[in-house]
Amino acid sequence: MSAHDFDFIFGEWDIHNRKIRDNTDPDCDEWIEFDATGHAEPIFGGLGHIDRMFVPTSPVVGGFEGLTLRQFDPEAEVWRIWWAASTAPGRVDPPLEGSWSEGRGVFCGLDVIGGRPVRLRFVWTSDDAATARWEQSFSYDGGESWDVNWVMEFSRR
Repeated sequence: MSAHDFDFIFGEWDIHNRKIRDNTDPDCDEWIEFDATGHAEPIFGGLGHIDRMFVPTSPVVGGFEGLTLRQFDPEAEVWRIWWAASTAPGRVDPPLEGSWSEGRGVFCGLDVIGGRPVRLRFVWTSDDAATARWEQSFSYDGGESWDVNWVMEFSRR
């Protein structure tokens, strides 16, 4: 676990998204797919980075832009991850916190989605320099069960 855990993300990406159409509805089971591009670069001398995603069109909201800020806290030895998107102007989601172990990053946090408290989990994997995978899961029962609602497959441009 170090400030270099996310170094694989630096650069340009093609991103295939598969997500639940309405992740504010825990009963929704309709999946949609769309493509995006991404760019990530280090900041703060390598202790963090900015990751931007550009979606030209999606089946639900049309085009949008997303921004992830990730920062490593060397004292606590954890990563914190914040997300903001043009679909929710003026909002930055509460941070998720976690770490990497054996090539897998797990990050958890709390939020309110669709008026309901929810636990969130991000899982990152990257087996080589050319690909990466991110998935988001929600738990409405305090972490007893998790439902994956968004998967991104990254391919190096």
